[in-house]
Amino acid sequence: MLEDPGPSIPPEERAGIVRDGLGVGVATGAYGVSFGAVSVAAGLDVWQTCVLSLVMFTGASQFALVGVLASGGSAPSAAATALLLGTRNTLYGLRLAPLLAWSGWRRAAAAHLLIDESTAMSVNRRSSPTARLGFLSTGLAVFVLWNAATLLGAVAGNALGDPRTYGLDAAVGAAFLALLWPRLQGRAAGQERVVAVGAAAVALAAVPLVPSGVPVLAAGAVALLVGVLRR
Repeated sequence: MLEDPGPSIPPEERAGIVRDGLGVGVATGAYGVSFGAVSVAAGLDVWQTCVLSLVMFTGASQFALVGVLASGGSAPSAAATALLLGTRNTLYGLRLAPLLAWSGWRRAAAAHLLIDESTAMSVNRRSSPTARLGFLSTGLAVFVLWNAATLLGAVAGNALGDPRTYGLDAAVGAAFLALLWPRLQGRAAGQERVVAVGAAAVALAAVPLVPSGVPVLAAGAVALLVGVLRR
């Protein structure tokens, strides 16, 4: 149940939400350097790489697409793989639609910023205004920095090296986990902890068996199944 926060968000709370969103944006956006370099190495030019980040804007799907192309796969198979991994955003949308409570063009525009990080910064809020602020501050920060880093990586190419050697890939996952952790605390979060453990177990078991990104879909399916059974 959403709580009515009053006519506006307190300045201290607003500043904290924006600060957290920018922090996540820096950690996630910096990893776009790796995508830019990998995309150019896979055969896309700088402009194609930048347009891909602007239009697709979902990291796992972008890496999947250029990965298939780099391994000699066809464009249709690369697009199908990227689409499969992007279906997890549909689950995010089902959860966030009533929380953000946008309609019309606002909902359509927000769909482009619907990613892991903006979702995490929204679902742990207890009012629509704070959820919207968390969603927008994080989504816009990641969008701007991811695309800037993509351009940098595409231009510099392999000269920059792989950002994974600096731990940036781990930083993204760690930031996402830290944002969701508050939802698993307290006595009332017992069922959520059970679902989280089950989803994590399924994802870990799927890692050596399926392509990258599919374990995320499997984990989401666990949560969806639990929700259906509870109804």
